[in-house]
Amino acid sequence: MQIFPAIDLKNGQCVRLFQGDFSKKIIVNEDPIAQAKSFAKSGATYLHIVDLDGALEGRPVNLEIIQQMKKAAKVPVQVGGGIRSMAQIDYYLQSGIDRVIIGSAALTDPDFLQAAVKKYGSKIAAGIDAKNGFVATSGWLNISQVSFLDLAKQMEAMDVETIIYTDISRDGTLTGPNLEQMAALQKHVTINLIASGGVSSRADLEALSELGLYGAIAGKALYNGNISMSDIVEVEQSAY
Repeated sequence: MQIFPAIDLKNGQCVRLFQGDFSKKIIVNEDPIAQAKSFAKSGATYLHIVDLDGALEGRPVNLEIIQQMKKAAKVPVQVGGGIRSMAQIDYYLQSGIDRVIIGSAALTDPDFLQAAVKKYGSKIAAGIDAKNGFVATSGWLNISQVSFLDLAKQMEAMDVETIIYTDISRDGTLTGPNLEQMAALQKHVTINLIASGGVSSRADLEALSELGLYGAIAGKALYNGNISMSDIVEVEQSAY
């Protein structure tokens, strides 16, 4: 299982949120370039970067910083947050980003998602962010009436190869991942699934690995020391 250390960017700094609430922001490192480099030096093989400013504004706000992070870390990175147009995707991928995550637009503009997948294939991941099983959009500010399973099936029909699933109610809470929903996704779709939200311990990572998932994202637990980079490396290696 591929484990992705997460770096969320707000105002040019690394932050963590609680349940996606921008008013509950904690700065975990003022230097995101140093953070990316540190993760890679400690064994990270792929980074997950979210432009939170971009998610709110609908455009890549921290692109220059992300490019510097990629250069410093020298490992693959996947990036999400505010990606609403093919021009943005083109720019990210042409600048060396390895995979782009389409979030809100995957629900609100399925034609855009379809076109992106047709053009770039595996370089496109679709993000499903949900609360109580229903998909959220616009930086998690709006909750739709669309089931996470229904949207995942629609994405599979579009030939999306990777889905990143975030349970907003668990994100940043350290209460454990939503194993039930991840198992349901694993049962109903056959594409690569990455779990996000709630990971609090090495045991959580091992439980996700046992589900047969493609990947998992570690954020707050990594910053506060509940999980170490050596835990991540060991769980990754044991899953192969």
